[in-house]
Amino acid sequence: MSYPSFQEIREVHHQLVDMRLEYWLHNNVFTFQWWLLLVVLIVPWFIWWMFVDKRRLKEILLFGTILMILVIVLDDLGVELQLWSYPYQLFSLLPRLISIDQGIIIVFHMLVYQYFPKWKIFIIANIIMAAIFTYIFEPITVWIGIYELDNWRYSYSLPIYVIKAVLVKGIVDEFIVKYVRKKTGD
Repeated sequence: MSYPSFQEIREVHHQLVDMRLEYWLHNNVFTFQWWLLLVVLIVPWFIWWMFVDKRRLKEILLFGTILMILVIVLDDLGVELQLWSYPYQLFSLLPRLISIDQGIIIVFHMLVYQYFPKWKIFIIANIIMAAIFTYIFEPITVWIGIYELDNWRYSYSLPIYVIKAVLVKGIVDEFIVKYVRKKTGD
């Protein structure tokens, strides 16, 4: 049995990068979906800036940044494992859906983190938000062709939305924020 060499894998990868760029240039850029992805990336950040508690800005941004890293890793894993895919993307070279991963999802999570600081209400708010993203926003993105479920079901997303937010809140609240507050005397 013959296994592929690294060189063969690299050649196929180069072909794939070229194919993705060609596909993006001829099927993505400036389509309705592309413009929608641009709006979904930019507009939530402007809204967030209007409503963010500037006194807690560092803490909220820390929550959002850690969550963003986690979301990017999970999304990359999902694409790589062929659980889902994105026929439309804002940028051709990244397999993830940046507009969602670094736009609307993070902004919504940060707003929930800001407005619902107590654990019980935070979890309830995240369950509601997760249900909205899972059963309304995800089907809409499938319907307009931005997102395809390859080996995934909507319901699988629900606990992931909640667990990742709870995990990151735990990290930020219990470890980092308490450490910083103790050190600075706040």
